[in-house]
Amino acid sequence: MIRILTDSACDLSAQELEHYGITAVPLSIHFGETVYRDGVTLEKDRFYELLRESEEFPKTSQPSPSDFESHFEEAKRAGDEVVAVLISSALSGTYQGAQIAKTMADYDKIYLVDSLTATVGERLLLLEAVKLRDAGKSAAEIAEALEALKKRITIWACLDTLEYLYKGGRLSRTAAGIGTLANMKPIITVTGDGNVAVHKKCIGQKRSMEQLVRLTEGKRPDPAYPLFGLYTYDRANCAALAARMAENGFSIPETDFLNVGPSIGSHIGTGAYGVAYIAAE
Repeated sequence: MIRILTDSACDLSAQELEHYGITAVPLSIHFGETVYRDGVTLEKDRFYELLRESEEFPKTSQPSPSDFESHFEEAKRAGDEVVAVLISSALSGTYQGAQIAKTMADYDKIYLVDSLTATVGERLLLLEAVKLRDAGKSAAEIAEALEALKKRITIWACLDTLEYLYKGGRLSRTAAGIGTLANMKPIITVTGDGNVAVHKKCIGQKRSMEQLVRLTEGKRPDPAYPLFGLYTYDRANCAALAARMAENGFSIPETDFLNVGPSIGSHIGTGAYGVAYIAAE
């Protein structure tokens, strides 16, 4: 049997994980002295309520190697293969922790995939992994296919506020202040090396939304894979973007509007919106 493993940064719900037969190892979210397990003791809506209400800026921490080792040892005892799709090693130490756990388990049927992405990007890889597993592919074949596919994952997102980039130390107080006064809405992306970077700085939501449409037109989605809308907390901006995308021939059904969870939401705050897809070759 092939086991598919991931981390909670993939943002699949408990119901989705069960439906697809995927196991998620949770990251931890810290609000001051209170520690929550992402997707276990902290759901998305409650996280954003805390984010808006709390004076404490949340911090995230990766699972320990032992969190992965228990799953790897269980698979080893059963003689099962494991494909683990994990958040970008440039954004979290989760992948490195899984590497340590694999060494501890001393089992060569574990295949680790550094997704070089997060949230909906991970979801896209996991959906492909499930499809290949159900088609009878081996763990090695699945991992090889995901390594090729991950290079085509594309995420474009607009931030509604610069507050969380400042609080998280990714932006100076001065730059955040100037950007806020200018109504700056930066477009961010996940780069090829798995880092989050500002792709373009736009003034105002209308311009930023138009830019998201143009970027999607310039790097078109592969119609063989889903095109997802993403948002943090409030889906209104995502719905408005989907309407603009539809005018340009890109369909995003409401069922494919996905709320980004705490692991990434901690760093970008509320009101963000965008798209995630597999780009055409």
